[in-house]
Amino acid sequence: MSASLISLYFFIVLNVSFIPLASTQDENQFIYHNFYVEMQLHRHGLTSIRSNGLLQLTSSDGELQAGNAFYPFPIKFNTSSRPLSFSTNFVFAIVAEELNSGGNGMAFLISSSTDFSEAAAGSYMGIFNQSNEGLATNHILAIELDTVQSPEFKDINGNHVGIDVNSMISKVSAPAGYFSDTDGQFKSLFLQSGNPIQTWIEYDGAEKLLNVTLAPITIPRPKRPLLSETLDLSQILLDSMNVGFSASTGTRVSDHYVLGWSFNKGGQAESLNISQLPSIPVRSPPASKAILQPRLIIIVLILPVVFVLITTLAAVYYVRRKKYEEIYEDWEREYGPQRFLYKDLYKATKGFKDKEVIGNGGFGKVYRGVLPSNEEIAVKKVSHDSKQGMKEFVAEVVSMGRLRHRNLVKLRGYCRRKGEFLLVYDYMPNGSLDKILHRNTETSLNWLQRFRIIRGVASGLLYLHEDWEQVVLHRDIKPANVLLDNDLNGKLGDFGLARLYDHGSTLHTTKLVGTFGYMAPELMRTRKASTGTDVYAFGVFMFEVACGRRSIEQEGLTEAVNLVDWVTDYWERGAILESSDPKLEGLYAEEQMELVLKLGLFCTHPNPAARPSMRQVMQYLDGEVMLPDIPSEGVVGGLFSETNESSESKILLAGNSNSCAHSRSTIDSALFIGR
Repeated sequence: MSASLISLYFFIVLNVSFIPLASTQDENQFIYHNFYVEMQLHRHGLTSIRSNGLLQLTSSDGELQAGNAFYPFPIKFNTSSRPLSFSTNFVFAIVAEELNSGGNGMAFLISSSTDFSEAAAGSYMGIFNQSNEGLATNHILAIELDTVQSPEFKDINGNHVGIDVNSMISKVSAPAGYFSDTDGQFKSLFLQSGNPIQTWIEYDGAEKLLNVTLAPITIPRPKRPLLSETLDLSQILLDSMNVGFSASTGTRVSDHYVLGWSFNKGGQAESLNISQLPSIPVRSPPASKAILQPRLIIIVLILPVVFVLITTLAAVYYVRRKKYEEIYEDWEREYGPQRFLYKDLYKATKGFKDKEVIGNGGFGKVYRGVLPSNEEIAVKKVSHDSKQGMKEFVAEVVSMGRLRHRNLVKLRGYCRRKGEFLLVYDYMPNGSLDKILHRNTETSLNWLQRFRIIRGVASGLLYLHEDWEQVVLHRDIKPANVLLDNDLNGKLGDFGLARLYDHGSTLHTTKLVGTFGYMAPELMRTRKASTGTDVYAFGVFMFEVACGRRSIEQEGLTEAVNLVDWVTDYWERGAILESSDPKLEGLYAEEQMELVLKLGLFCTHPNPAARPSMRQVMQYLDGEVMLPDIPSEGVVGGLFSETNESSESKILLAGNSNSCAHSRSTIDSALFIGR
């Protein structure tokens, strides 16, 4: 065989071994253990491929320079056959010209275009410029690995990771690092250390959840992500998008490298084999400065000072560790992503200061907090006995944390300390519906807002009863447990009395829990909750929103009027619309108001079998099904005739509106959020 043929043979063998998976199997899935085959990427700007297959986006040789590289084929993201989902895994390294003095960072990109010729370097990372920064028409998702703090983009520090949508102002960001699987503690990572760092980015289109995780290449992937953000990417990404990387230098410069990269649209990206990745060029260290030889007398003087300093630092460390000490057991590792560090919650609430209290409940206070990413949270602080079923209770907390619906207050996670249990929720800036309906004289809701709240809570209950993987009984539906977001959308919260059970089975409980005035008659007789008892409470809730009255109104010193009886009386007299809230001043759609009031009568029917399901309630509210006529007979002997309730039940219904005594322990009721 001739020398030329032998050379050709080795050239083909070497190059075939570097062809990525996508080029031969699936354009929506690929893996690079190096980038030796240059034609496999679209490259622009300073981007180059070194002789060992290392992808270099920028060089420390030039200031205010940018470079980017993209997979050569567009990826089909939005398809009708399955939710938009993807997963990617890559290893990068940032080598600063001088330690602590590099810039400006790099980013993983999903973009509608590969043309970034007009993009600016520096803090724009070669992605945007001043004219298109923040425009919805950009159609760009970027995960930034930022090494310079840019005040104009509200950066939290000069070493952070952020999720960016069409803008360099991150929707959420966090200091670079990872959560250890061993002790749950946060470990910092210095992005421009020059050491390889592995990154995992995953998006679940069904849950609309984007997770970002970092770790050194020397450890397995951490179970808890660094960033976890709810995003509807179907509104941001187009049908066909490009995936790749971008980096830039500023007045401070760095070498930005990508060592390996895998991607899968619609499944788990293939794991990289770290041993197959190319090595990073070794930068020559600056000439070392001469070290002055100290005299013996100086050493003798310094040693006692150093000893005192070390002792003081050790004492401070011990005190601070005790201050933030948590309870952490082995079985909790499986719940890692939903466990918060006490230190983070302590700082978020400014040390649980009284001025941050936004509510008080039967089991503790609720504090407003701000995370380092500038996200507002509500932190419920309750007491508990860690010996009473804690493992089972945490499992239930975590299950509740997996509920995802736009009309449910999201439970983000929990934290445990000795004698305390902390629950973390989304913060609702407008407080509870009860406060606006009954206690706030400045803010009033119009009928359109009230109807939207009623429909939203109904939608959330339908999800709990029928659409989630288990049946969830709320058992305490009332305006005090409905919180309002910035747009006055209603979100059902306070799952402290909620119970889970499998579809097709029955909840076995004889504990009487709930709030007087919202409890169905059969609940107080049998003490057995069901979806029907939730429907009854929702009916009372509709009355309260439409009429502006509490479920139990005290009239005079001795008389208490039940709201269900009060509305029924107006219906009997043929004047049901007159029961509407006087504060509305008649400004409402009469058909809608009548629908809500009559639907409330059906939901509060004394016979549970006659009540509609929440799916039927939604059909009535949406006008898909006409509400049946209520029989013309009067209350006595008619549709709403009094059932044979026990005298005890009648007394309870006429009682005050405070929650009944919770028969579970403080732990069992820890999810109860005070307002």
